[in-house]
Amino acid sequence: MTSHYGLDAKAFAETRDTGPLTLRPLASGDRADWDRLWTGYLEFYKTSLPKSQYDLTFSRFLDRDEPMFAFLAVHEGKPKGLVHIILHRSGWLDDPSCYLQDLYVEPQARGTRMGRALIEHVYHVVKKSGGTNVHWLTHETNTTARHLYDRLATNAGFIQYVKQP
Repeated sequence: MTSHYGLDAKAFAETRDTGPLTLRPLASGDRADWDRLWTGYLEFYKTSLPKSQYDLTFSRFLDRDEPMFAFLAVHEGKPKGLVHIILHRSGWLDDPSCYLQDLYVEPQARGTRMGRALIEHVYHVVKKSGGTNVHWLTHETNTTARHLYDRLATNAGFIQYVKQP
């Protein structure tokens, strides 16, 4: 497996059982479940993407040369949550950073600590790989998720600006 930015890549292939949940890397046979979860995530944010973007994003998660990873939370044999991360360098830190780009738990599985388990899995694999920083954004109106995030991390107070050139 490819090492990204000097991190131990084996950590990103790890599966962990945490009681009723299995947290594991996305695999090629997960496409239908990933499509379902990814669509739920996009619908939550009132957006959609073309099939070509689904294809590209899924292929990136399976490409060992890409610094992008996806993990699923499996309960009773069925994926019910996902998290996507991207490793990157920073001008502020010696070690690579991990951007937690997307986190989604099916509505019926919310409140079961699945979101917490997915975030803590990211913390685990980043730490085990030798990384030192995990960061993410959420929409200011996502109050339910923000209650969880406020318990698991520090709100750095930054406001995001976006412009397509």
